[in-house]
Amino acid sequence: MSKPILIAFATKYGSTEEVAAEIAAVLVERGAEVELRLASDLRRLDGYGAVILGAPVYMGRWHRDARRFLGRHAHALGLLPTAVFALGPVHEDETEFAAAETRVRSVLAKTPELAPVDLAIFGGRIVPDELSFPFSRMPAADIRDWGAIRRWAVRVADSLVPVAVAA
Repeated sequence: MSKPILIAFATKYGSTEEVAAEIAAVLVERGAEVELRLASDLRRLDGYGAVILGAPVYMGRWHRDARRFLGRHAHALGLLPTAVFALGPVHEDETEFAAAETRVRSVLAKTPELAPVDLAIFGGRIVPDELSFPFSRMPAADIRDWGAIRRWAVRVADSLVPVAVAA
């Protein structure tokens, strides 16, 4: 009997949740049982065969709920195959993507038990009407690459689904 793959996510305005839901849909298409949950709601990881953790990078920091999730579940994450994704850059600028990846990797390094099977950084979204001043003055942007997100989900599914089924 297989164990579900947990997709735990943190989000502030819903963009990361939309990405997590797309990843979940791809995994289900590939035969996985998936549970999609807010990272802040999870107290235990018992019963899962693998984990995907996703959260946005805001102002150079990975979402607090993702950092807390890592601290709370460090031991379990060391035993489960885990993939990680982050959203953040809102410009097609390689330096922004590299900075977001560096930030996430520095947070992950504080959980030495965890050795992610994969890590992806995706573009983010800004909806000025959702933000407070002065951020509400930023131009609207949505550079989430849904094709890249789906391709990553397929790659992760190919590595996690067999493990979760065998668990």
